[in-house]
Amino acid sequence: AVQALVTLAFGFAGAFRSDLGLLGLTLTFASWGLLLACHFRSLGAALAVQKLALRSGLELAAPVSPVHGLWRPFRMKRAGLRVLRDLEYGPALPGDKGGRNLLDVVLPEGEHSGPPRPMLLQVHGGGWTIGNKEQQGQPLMAELASRGWVCFASNYRLSPQATFPDHIIDVKRAIAWIRAHAAQYGGDPGFLCITGGSAGGHLAALAALSANDPHFQPGFEPVDTRLQAAAPFYGVFDWLDRAGDRGSDALIPFLAKSVQKCRPEQDPERWEAASPLSRVSADAPPFLVVQGTHDSLVFVEEARTFVRALEEKSQQAVLYLELAGAQHAFDIFHSVRSAWAVQAVAAFLEKCHAGHLAAQQGGQREV
Repeated sequence: AVQALVTLAFGFAGAFRSDLGLLGLTLTFASWGLLLACHFRSLGAALAVQKLALRSGLELAAPVSPVHGLWRPFRMKRAGLRVLRDLEYGPALPGDKGGRNLLDVVLPEGEHSGPPRPMLLQVHGGGWTIGNKEQQGQPLMAELASRGWVCFASNYRLSPQATFPDHIIDVKRAIAWIRAHAAQYGGDPGFLCITGGSAGGHLAALAALSANDPHFQPGFEPVDTRLQAAAPFYGVFDWLDRAGDRGSDALIPFLAKSVQKCRPEQDPERWEAASPLSRVSADAPPFLVVQGTHDSLVFVEEARTFVRALEEKSQQAVLYLELAGAQHAFDIFHSVRSAWAVQAVAAFLEKCHAGHLAAQQGGQREV
């Protein structure tokens, strides 16, 4: 719309009476055509999600409008929900440059008197050095909260002030706090899932695959940090890039300087421990990995490598949603593509919760 107004202004100013002005007009029309092509490509997310649902038995909600999010892509407020801001999940620790020990809660309005609600923890991205809890995962949390879930979005300490494993320790501290305070928000402490994008996807996957690891729970080792499902978006799953998926774009130099503060050869165990790929096992919880084919920061090949490893070893469900044309952080605002991805993740988590309830009921009948 802004481009159209600017183009009209140039036209009224007589810009199109010159060859240079006509060239500019041609480029403008070409850019509109390419934007339209991008939009039509994003409509393909519907087919990708529907195929995934058919294969995996997911129950999708209502179809997404082909113009979803076009007018107000960044409006996250949804009727019937309330948000509690800046709750402390623990004390500020060394490396906290301010407010990194805080989380938000998104939940349905009104008092809750029914069965305990399922819960989700959202971990933001930002290359382990920037980012904040309000900036990512908002469409997914709003969708789940509207279905009766309790959602939490937490901060964590950031590099270079913080050094790994400070980041994952804070995620585990948030998990421990959520479990301890679940009843206060009507949540079920026995059912907590995790999601996150980019660096948050890395931390979400790492948290899901490192349940009760005492190295990541200093001072609260006895706390149960198991998670019931994980849905990482475009996560970094192998800091060592052992499959060569990143090639010359490997993250090792950046991580060694700013996050790990050492080279892999100086502390190989710490680098291994930081990579979700190293921790894949039969005990992994259910996973849904979401990745875009055109992600220029976290390559699609890395997600495929991680999913193959999960499929080979995990005894739980492993789902993979690959979205054609999707870039990094495509889900932080409303669009057709992000709405379909939210539908897929919500359906996956709802199915995991239904399985959890069925297992509980089965156990009670057996007793």
